[in-house]
Amino acid sequence: MQYEPISVFDMLKIGIGPSSSHTLGPWRAAERFLQHLELQQQLSAVTAIKILLYGSLAKTGVGHGTDIAVQLGLCGHDPVTFDVEKIDSTIATIRETKSLLLNGDRRISFDPREAIEFLFTETLPYHSNGLTFLATLNNGENIAKTYYSIGGGFVKEEGENAVLNNNILLPFPIDDADDLLRWSIKTGLSISEIVAENELAWRSEAATNEGLVKIWQAMRDCIYRGCHKTGVLPGGLNVRRRAAALSKKLLGEAHYTSYSEWIRLIREGGSDFRYTLDWVSCFALAVNEENASFGRVVTAPTNGSAGVIPAVLHYFILFCTDVEPGENNLDPIRKFLMTAAEIGSIFKKESTISAAMGGCQAEIGVSSSMAAAALTEGLGGSQKQAMMAAEIAMEHHLGMTCDPIGGLVQVPCIERNTMGAIKAITASQLALQSTPDFARVSLDDVIRTMWDTAQDMNFKYKETADGGLAVNVPLSLPEC
Repeated sequence: MQYEPISVFDMLKIGIGPSSSHTLGPWRAAERFLQHLELQQQLSAVTAIKILLYGSLAKTGVGHGTDIAVQLGLCGHDPVTFDVEKIDSTIATIRETKSLLLNGDRRISFDPREAIEFLFTETLPYHSNGLTFLATLNNGENIAKTYYSIGGGFVKEEGENAVLNNNILLPFPIDDADDLLRWSIKTGLSISEIVAENELAWRSEAATNEGLVKIWQAMRDCIYRGCHKTGVLPGGLNVRRRAAALSKKLLGEAHYTSYSEWIRLIREGGSDFRYTLDWVSCFALAVNEENASFGRVVTAPTNGSAGVIPAVLHYFILFCTDVEPGENNLDPIRKFLMTAAEIGSIFKKESTISAAMGGCQAEIGVSSSMAAAALTEGLGGSQKQAMMAAEIAMEHHLGMTCDPIGGLVQVPCIERNTMGAIKAITASQLALQSTPDFARVSLDDVIRTMWDTAQDMNFKYKETADGGLAVNVPLSLPEC
């Protein structure tokens, strides 16, 4: 089977939390609906819009901010650049005035309580994350479009057969892990080098490097912000942020005023196992606490798993190398991100990166696998060892359910990122000390198994908040 080419920047996207499939995807779907209306020259004729949310988008939509996302999208705001500090005030204005500025241009009546309908008992056949936009025109005509948020911020319109990049011809087309291994053996190129060659089909090397630096900067800034913010996460679970307290505890009374000074102090603390473990957990907590607070994160490959790759990347540059992540020494970081993205793209092609389709194995499991491969290559491992690390990481996430309490990306999601990061590091160490030629399980084997497991998994464990911890833990939790 031939799959569409997937770029690094399809897998790693800058956006706003808390969910790539429930926040970023619906936001992008709203943008696409506006584009459709504009192309049909109907945008100026719209008098009212209604949004229908189905399946998982309905069941956990409020906790994931789906209702907020579609409103911001209809207003024409971009999730990459929109000021996250203005989310609350923008939504409050829409609610109070019962109107929104459609595409930032013209005001229409819009009462969120009536215009956004959560169809808890209905699921569309193609995907659990379905939503329909209904627009009423001034001549009485109705326009309807249905979209599916299929994971990682990817959106597909109902009936859409076109692939993402159907005009792109790659020098090294890759549909599965076996293809990647075959090209590696034939060319002698590392995984990141193969990715770099493929990315030239989309843009220049300079443009790719610039984009990767922006991804790195977004990850870096997210960790730094998360390690310095305190308080209770929104949503009603009374979950307290922990990253800032942990960072302060690890550094004692040390003073600093910038990220670079902070990183230097962390390095000076040594490489004791428990110290290193605490920092990896701190980094992962920081990202996903930001994600849970509608902060700016990088989908990697999703928002719910956004902390794994940044945490392992920081482990790599802080405790495994002498790299000082300055503007003139970013090559190891760019390679790390390219390798991770390639592994993620193979999972998307052969299986899924949507928790609504595959449970949390599709998010934390995939991100752990991506990070394990990237770390292994970064530490000098062969292509086979990198793919072995990816396989090991996923093998020990198989069957992980998605059971967010209250539909919020907080419990158990935030801590799961710390576990995914640690498993990635362990998988990398195992692969680096192993001979891949004698491995009994290939990366393709474990990806197929993940998909089989996803299909067998009960629907209530697929981001519905209808099973697992979501029904066994009361919503009125004590502060933790």
